[in-house]
Amino acid sequence: MKIVGLDVGQKTIGVAISDDFGWTAQGLKTIRWDENNYQSAKQELKSIIDEHNIGEAIVGLPKNMNGTIGERGEASQRFARYLEKHFKIPTVLWDERLTTMAAERVLIEADVSRKKRKKVIDKMAAVMILQGYLDSKQ
Repeated sequence: MKIVGLDVGQKTIGVAISDDFGWTAQGLKTIRWDENNYQSAKQELKSIIDEHNIGEAIVGLPKNMNGTIGERGEASQRFARYLEKHFKIPTVLWDERLTTMAAERVLIEADVSRKKRKKVIDKMAAVMILQGYLDSKQ
């Protein structure tokens, strides 16, 4: 059983999956979607869950720096409830403060162009969310 990590934004969802042992996270893809229409991502999510035998989802929870949950955090909570209801998999909300900034820094250090960074930043943030979760379990 694998675990999926999701970095949920207004227009994109970064997706990462674990290996079978739950040791490492690998970036899979970025799904384009409309946050106001969950159906816009439903088929792609279903395909990923089915194809990779996903048994759990880790959803990034963007907290404010003081630990409170704002509008984006509430949107992630709604999305996690949607996953549980429609795909029948347990979800864990994982503090993702600064993951996008860290992902950007890694890509800059790897000398990835700005144009290419824009295409993979959400997927890389999903990897960092999922890897953080996996590391906490060991």
